[in-house]
Amino acid sequence: MSDNATGDGTRDFVEEDRAPMGMTVRVFIYLVAVHFIVAFFFLLFYLGGARE
Repeated sequence: MSDNATGDGTRDFVEEDRAPMGMTVRVFIYLVAVHFIVAFFFLLFYLGGARE
């Protein structure tokens, strides 16, 4: 059986399938912040190890 009434094999868009917009924005901000922190640590280790 199909998930929708048309029977074309595609699913109807259900609003409940999407994450809330606030959570989406928070996840995006967390991902960007984590990448900036990792880049900062990488820069610190790169500059700290440059003296040989």
